[in-house]
Amino acid sequence: MNFLYTTLAKLKLRMLIGYDIGSSSIKAALVNSASGATVAVVYSPETEMDILAAKPGWAEQDPEVWWENICLATRKLLAQTGVNPADIKAIGISYQMHGLVTVDKFGEVLRPAIIWCDSRAVEIGEAAFDRIGHEKCAAHHLNSPGNFTASKLKWIKDNEPGIYNKIDKIMLPGDYIAMRLTGEICTTVSGLSEGILWDFKAKKIAHLVLDNYEIDAALIPAIAPTLSIQGKVTNKAAEATGLHAGIPVTYRAGDQPNNALSLNVLQPGEVGATGGTSGVVYGIVDTLVYDKQMRVNSFAHVNHRADAPRIGVLLCINGAGILYRWMRQQVGTSDHTFSEMSRMADEVAIGAEGLRILPFGNGAERMLGNQNIGAHIHNLQLNTHTRAHLYRAALEGIGFSFVYGMSILQEMGLNMNVIRVGNDNLFQSKAFGKTIATLTDSQIQVVETTGAVGAAKAAGVAVRIYHSLEEAMQNIKVILTYFPDREKEKYEGAYEDWKGYLGLVCSGLV
Repeated sequence: MNFLYTTLAKLKLRMLIGYDIGSSSIKAALVNSASGATVAVVYSPETEMDILAAKPGWAEQDPEVWWENICLATRKLLAQTGVNPADIKAIGISYQMHGLVTVDKFGEVLRPAIIWCDSRAVEIGEAAFDRIGHEKCAAHHLNSPGNFTASKLKWIKDNEPGIYNKIDKIMLPGDYIAMRLTGEICTTVSGLSEGILWDFKAKKIAHLVLDNYEIDAALIPAIAPTLSIQGKVTNKAAEATGLHAGIPVTYRAGDQPNNALSLNVLQPGEVGATGGTSGVVYGIVDTLVYDKQMRVNSFAHVNHRADAPRIGVLLCINGAGILYRWMRQQVGTSDHTFSEMSRMADEVAIGAEGLRILPFGNGAERMLGNQNIGAHIHNLQLNTHTRAHLYRAALEGIGFSFVYGMSILQEMGLNMNVIRVGNDNLFQSKAFGKTIATLTDSQIQVVETTGAVGAAKAAGVAVRIYHSLEEAMQNIKVILTYFPDREKEKYEGAYEDWKGYLGLVCSGLV
């Protein structure tokens, strides 16, 4: 027997599994429920999953591919740890948000899933926002219908009526995986809110949107609490995955709410952030707030209740880590890892000697009024600036974009005193962390966790392994904290210069 599992078995520990269904890969994590320690994390496939794009702006994936990789990742996890599947007590699911899976009355998928980065329904959502009325729509749904799940369904209704007429239920990606595991079809209020399918004011399914789109509310599955026994692993799913039949699926949430949970961001005033390809800041409030300019989105958080609102206000910055990666690939040399780039950036003075970079080269930016201004390098001095200056200016530019977006959240009443963040490449950089900490006067706490681990821990709540989410997340490990720098004036000067340049670009003067 595997040595690791022999040791665990002697301790009679209960195991939890968390899945994170991304558009690139499936992650599976095994967590020791007693200590909260991560036993193992595996990925499948080894290379990124395909995204199908039959037309410009389209993005689809085959849900069967998600399921195949769930099975592969689970078997890999069990083989690597030697854990007895009978000792796994609950399963949690995190998933890519805003997707649309359609199934017929037999549970068979009718077409590829339209995923989060597909933009075909933008105009549909904008037109519905105008018809419903901006203030009325925002007050009820905290968002415009936009390019979210409901609008994608309307696109199918208008363009693929043959498929639409066969739909029995619509699902988010996490709902689909839960169905494959349990045979049960259900969703959550948090999930419906991310599709603009929940009416916060009326506390029910979003009939304002559905009626506007002439969509039958019967297509929406039954609603289960986010933390609840939502079904149990079937014999068929057990055979496919290697799991034990009867394990309950007890938690599901979109990736950004789940990432916030993984950072122990649960209560009003708490804020989390991640710095991947895109950057996300996610703060919790206890009132039904929205931004009138729709520069941010508000969704039901994982612990939202009608009598105790917990709203996650989400700021997304498309141009973030993708710029840092571009720098490594196009400017760096073969030995310039992200760590080496950060070390070089730290040796350059605050403000990168006047070099400014706008990182917005990854599509339209919601916080800039949906303008697609591209990335810009400003004031490059050929006799002064080196690769290290470019690295520093890139990190500062991304940091400045976070600060710019955070000012919107502050206008909405969010407190930035402490920000918990994931341990990704950006937040491993001192230049990046210090820039944000100093300009927001915050402590930046870098936490060692992943979405799959957070989902696993959350799964333990509904089966009473933990009494609350706070208890489940209490052992998260803060590995590094950034504090505001004493040289605040230098950061402020560079930031004001950057904002001035951004204003010129957005107004078309540059």
